[in-house]
Amino acid sequence: MNPPHAKSQPNLQPCYWPIRELPGLSDRNQIRLQKCGINTTEDLLAAVSTLDKKQELARRLQMHIHHVNKWLALADLARIPSVGCQYCGLLLHSGIISAAQLAQMPIHTLHQQVLRLHVAMIQRRDLCPPIDEIARWIQQAKLLNMAR
Repeated sequence: MNPPHAKSQPNLQPCYWPIRELPGLSDRNQIRLQKCGINTTEDLLAAVSTLDKKQELARRLQMHIHHVNKWLALADLARIPSVGCQYCGLLLHSGIISAAQLAQMPIHTLHQQVLRLHVAMIQRRDLCPPIDEIARWIQQAKLLNMAR
């Protein structure tokens, strides 16, 4: 799947997605976010760039800030081109909450975390992303963090 649009960066372009692509976001919550002017993951990242903004959005949505933090983590991870909306939920459930954290992860450690999650949840080792793909996620996270 190709990202809908990316912002220009010298070496690697972050990807931003329609808000409806974020995993686990209900139709109701999509509509609520859209009513707040949040239509893309880029909009979401801008809307919650500070603690005060996160709290304000949670108040406007009449939701616990925990939900806003989860969406922020997913949107941040999804901006990594090789991760996107396809793998951001997998990373979040593997304990990775940001692109900055991903950039610091040793490849083998993250592969083991993802593999454990796959075995525990779907009992299929063969569906786990290969180590070279996980290495690409980490490398792209590093490049995006350097470009900031």
